[in-house]
Amino acid sequence: MEKRTAKRPGTGAPKARLEAITDAFEAGDFEAALERADGLLSDAPELPEALHFRAAALTELGRLEEAGQAYGQALRVAPEDLEILLGAADILMCRTEDDREAVEEGLGLCARGKRLAQREDDVEMLYEFLLLEGLGLNQVGECARALVSLDAALSHMPRSVDARLERSIALFELCRFEEAQAAFEALLKDSADVPWAHHYLGLLAERRGDGAEARRRFARAQHLAPEEFPPPVELAEAEFDRAVEDAVKALPQHAKQYLDNVTIAVEDIPSDEDLLGQEPPLSPCILGVFRGLAVGERSVMDTYVDFPASIVLYQKNLERFARTREELIEQIGITVMHEVGHLMGLDEDDLWQRGLD
Repeated sequence: MEKRTAKRPGTGAPKARLEAITDAFEAGDFEAALERADGLLSDAPELPEALHFRAAALTELGRLEEAGQAYGQALRVAPEDLEILLGAADILMCRTEDDREAVEEGLGLCARGKRLAQREDDVEMLYEFLLLEGLGLNQVGECARALVSLDAALSHMPRSVDARLERSIALFELCRFEEAQAAFEALLKDSADVPWAHHYLGLLAERRGDGAEARRRFARAQHLAPEEFPPPVELAEAEFDRAVEDAVKALPQHAKQYLDNVTIAVEDIPSDEDLLGQEPPLSPCILGVFRGLAVGERSVMDTYVDFPASIVLYQKNLERFARTREELIEQIGITVMHEVGHLMGLDEDDLWQRGLD
């Protein structure tokens, strides 16, 4: 998301003190901005501008739990303030890690923000809420809905790099690979140094079997954003297989009983057949898949020959997902358990509630 600077307060607020907070914030001195906001709030505890600055400063300082509480307080005081709504939605959707409930709450704030921005005819803020909504919908796998929001955002800001990037990602996640390729390439023609565009073009090249192009694109993404794209953690084939075997051995006994006549295999990346076998399609970045009928869906007349079941882990996707060898080994175990959960008949919501999403 493009960083927004806080708007300067109107003349009805304690102008001098708010301007001092603004100056500190815009200079990047977030500690000073927070201290001054706290000082002002001690005298005017329900001043929306000061509450907003306090929450924004806490966000920039990485004190995210406190920032979330501060935005909650600001929203209680000014529930229709578009800037506060946007900041609160942003911290829920962009600053929390793998928290689906937080993203869903953020999407609710975006929906409210869109309505208010339309009512106030604030095109810039409407664009911001549509963009953030598209990002959140991509996060929870609602990529077709994300495209609608992102197309609407682009109708207001057609050259937005953020919206074009997020739209391209939605196309990729929906397995519309030719459209995604064209969209990422068009984006790079206008803005050549977007690391995520290079990364996704690397993924697309990998799917085409163009290893040289994939390596070039991945290297470019790593050069542009080394913290976002560290080198993948790689295991030799035998070592990876051993980690899978260990994960199976570590399964609880009640889960192991379902593995009779189930093949567990390792492949590099998912095939188009695996991805497009259901609607909506699976993400090309999935870590594993269960093929076949879940135990509860099998009839007594079904045979293993007619409905062979298998679990497949995707080694390259898992290696890219992890930041350390320990994290990779742990994620292999989680993925095995996730797919065994599908074998047992659990859906994605069931697995998410069990912490196996």
